Amino acid sequence: MHKTIGIVAHVDAGKTTFSEQLLFHTASIRKRGRVDHQDAFLDSHAIERDRGITVFADQANFTYGGSHYTLIDTPGHVDFSPEMERAIQVMDYAIVIISAADGVEGHTETVWQLLCKHRVPTFLFLNKTDREGVDMDAVIDEIKSDLSGELFDIATLAGESMTDELIEFIAERDEDLLERYMDTGYDEDMWLTALRRMIQDGDVFPYGAGSALKDIGVVEFLEQVDRLTETTYSDEGRFSGRVYKIRHDENGHRITYLKVLQGVLDVRDEVHYGDLSEKVTQLRTYNGTKYSPVDVAHAGEIIAVTGLTEAAAGDALGALTDKATYDLVPTLKSKVIFDGTMHVKEVLHSFKLLDAEDPSLHVIWDEHVQEIHVHVMGVIQLEVLKQIVLDRFGFDVSFGDPKILYMETIRSAVNGYGHFGPLKHYAEIHLKMEPAPRGSGIAFENKCHANDLSVGNQNLVRSHLFERAHHGLLTGSALTDVKFTLLTGRGHNEYTSGGDFREATFRAMRQGLEKADNLLLEPVYDFKIKVEMDHIGRVLSDIQQASGRFGAPETIGNKTVVTGRVPVATFMNYSTAFASFTNGKGALSLQFGGYEECHNTADVIEMLGYNKDADPEYTSTSIFCAKGKGYAVPWHEAEDAMHLL
Repeated sequence: MHKTIGIVAHVDAGKTTFSEQLLFHTASIRKRGRVDHQDAFLDSHAIERDRGITVFADQANFTYGGSHYTLIDTPGHVDFSPEMERAIQVMDYAIVIISAADGVEGHTETVWQLLCKHRVPTFLFLNKTDREGVDMDAVIDEIKSDLSGELFDIATLAGESMTDELIEFIAERDEDLLERYMDTGYDEDMWLTALRRMIQDGDVFPYGAGSALKDIGVVEFLEQVDRLTETTYSDEGRFSGRVYKIRHDENGHRITYLKVLQGVLDVRDEVHYGDLSEKVTQLRTYNGTKYSPVDVAHAGEIIAVTGLTEAAAGDALGALTDKATYDLVPTLKSKVIFDGTMHVKEVLHSFKLLDAEDPSLHVIWDEHVQEIHVHVMGVIQLEVLKQIVLDRFGFDVSFGDPKILYMETIRSAVNGYGHFGPLKHYAEIHLKMEPAPRGSGIAFENKCHANDLSVGNQNLVRSHLFERAHHGLLTGSALTDVKFTLLTGRGHNEYTSGGDFREATFRAMRQGLEKADNLLLEPVYDFKIKVEMDHIGRVLSDIQQASGRFGAPETIGNKTVVTGRVPVATFMNYSTAFASFTNGKGALSLQFGGYEECHNTADVIEMLGYNKDADPEYTSTSIFCAKGKGYAVPWHEAEDAMHLL
């Protein structure tokens, strides 16, 4: 049986140390490493050892109880959380490490919500219970309050049979079992089967406790995890899989890590994804930084392959069709600063390699200002990027101060018209543009009849709308949450070329934006703040000054909890001040909450200084032809000149 187990946690909860113990006790490694000794097996990158944090999701293999395990150790720092989220989507089970000395911390809640969203069955290990002053009852109460009340102590499974407490816990959550319990009593096999099902369905969550550093409770925990987990992968049927991550080996070869979900994958097999079909040239099983070549990968395994040149993280392979989506996206962007003697193509190529490995970077070459921009989660990520570029590519870079990633949309529906018809060119496109649900991105619908425009040219229009992030009019920020409907269009049998429809489509979109009620959006945090009563007045005042909003504060024990939403722009640096006035005793959780209407639109427009009439990539002006010459028609007159109206 193949099982993929992911280890997730808030930074410094002891995640990597826990992983080392699992690998040692299953004879996967000979010596236990430590993060503070810079010799942890899964912190194999120099930058991880120097900083003492996990940056990359790395994997190791071990065998226990007759099952083959792939263990994924994920980053715990919020700046590298997109890497953690990509790993979550290939986990069969997750183990959340919670420091009993610190309780449920901000990032723990983010991790928990992602696990729930992706329906990953989850165990908890309460670490550092040997620390002085740890109150286990208080920690359990906090977990029940902040994460889930459906917890049970995995120690109640120790020995040959369950305790009466666990027997009743299970029966109370299954009517058939409860009825059988009342009639005939307890049946261990039946109860154990029911418990496995409840864990698999995310109805209950087992927890264990101990100290990873001092090797207390880890082996006992692993024994019960093995007993309570099962997978049902089958080598029968068509191959299907999901890309987990992209890396490049020491020779620069592109390595695609994927989870085989069904069937088998052999060397030299053709793998289909999107519109592509490519041949696998090598299969590798990685254990840390070392790998072994294999001839076949079975269902349930994570395998690394060469030969897939375009596959990206989240891509569906073979019979699988749904591409993965990700919630954790950067809200900041920064300019890459490099030595002027270097050729920009060399720098851009290096960053494009990093972009393949971490697509959340969203590396962009801005032709207008001749700059490379990257999207990031925070300043720690920029520091790490600087070191990665130096170590891997041998040159120094620095970064401009991170700026907020704004976006734009429209408030109401509008039609846009574009015509591109200089001499010996011809294309006309009519688009309907409507506001779409927040966070939905760009959508497309086709209502154009094939008698008006060929299917091939209709597909060209769709491709051009999705080929890049388009600019809004207010700040030049990316356009989002808009549904485009192709109403009609026209080409010319002799004069139309593919590029003509790109021109007409962009002009139609831009002409529609000129007429629309445009809306500037900014990223917001969903926050949860827990402080002593003495500090709640200061907190509420800070939230109001930051243009946030909040619900009624709630008292839990001797703490006051307040939740709400606040702009990233006004709150991104609040944690430092918060830690200062609460003397480190408050809890601040910030989770990306999507985009909302900007709280200070006029100020941002003035600050960014975008000139819509000087954007070299877009124009709302249509081009027509008369007497053998092309002439321009501005957007406010273009509608009257359209041939199809």
